[in-house]
Amino acid sequence: MKPRMIRPIEPPTIHQTTKAMATLTNADARRSDGFHPVVFVRPELRRRGSEGRKWVGRVIARLVSLVAFACCSSPAFAWGPDAHHLVATLAERDLAVLPRAEIKRLLSLEPGATLSSISSEADDTRTAITAPWHYVNLPRDADCQYVAARDCVGGQCVVAAIETQARVLASSASDDKRLLALKYLVHLIADVHQPLHAAFADDRGGNRYQVQAFGIGTNLHAVWDGGLIENWPGGMNALGVELAMQRLSPVPSGPREWAGESCRIVSTSDFYPTDRTVGLEYAKRWRRTVVSRLVLAGQRLAVILNASLDSRR
Repeated sequence: MKPRMIRPIEPPTIHQTTKAMATLTNADARRSDGFHPVVFVRPELRRRGSEGRKWVGRVIARLVSLVAFACCSSPAFAWGPDAHHLVATLAERDLAVLPRAEIKRLLSLEPGATLSSISSEADDTRTAITAPWHYVNLPRDADCQYVAARDCVGGQCVVAAIETQARVLASSASDDKRLLALKYLVHLIADVHQPLHAAFADDRGGNRYQVQAFGIGTNLHAVWDGGLIENWPGGMNALGVELAMQRLSPVPSGPREWAGESCRIVSTSDFYPTDRTVGLEYAKRWRRTVVSRLVLAGQRLAVILNASLDSRR
């Protein structure tokens, strides 16, 4: 069966938007596969007045995009934009001189673009064809061992996508194609470090594991995509400072090993909250893991970019 492509949609009417919001916020509204999209609301944005109305407008736009997307593609989303921006920022500090210059040249094709600003484009432009590039599903009895023939048929998974895009960036392809490869690498290397993007097929990477998180009905995948980060003590600035102070020394590895790391985190006995509740205790328990995965993603992204662009000399 051919994958369905996303068709352009007409701007929604007020009635359509209101109906979409009601559908998405209904506790019983979810697809038959258990996917329940949730937009986490930062506490500092829950305010009235003109600022509140502006925020509602942004939420409406996000919800309408979720309605359009949910009907056509996989339920696996990625780290939220904040996490992707942080990973891109961390990678920049480790770029070598020549790769940094080449990245700057490629980004100049889109004036004003930075590694951080392009870090979420792979989500914004996702289609039914590219959706599988953001994750890999492993069997629970595979001991987190990635087998390409079993887990990445046709190269349609995050591991193969990273390997492919790294080759494109290192090649003599056109600048447009290499810029696109850069965008995918910045995004997908962050994705594979989100534990539930290399998890188990039977619950669709936690999308079918419903929980109450910070007072909201959602699923565990959404919690790890954005809930833990958006409820970080002290907010994004505090997380950014903490990440900037970290420097890890991982052994040389590639996307296959990174996927295995994520899978082993998910396999930890208390990763899935047995009481279906995610609150302060769960967040505190996994805070160090969130930090280490983001730091590793940033460092490894820099390694891949340096290697891909140094090889062109």
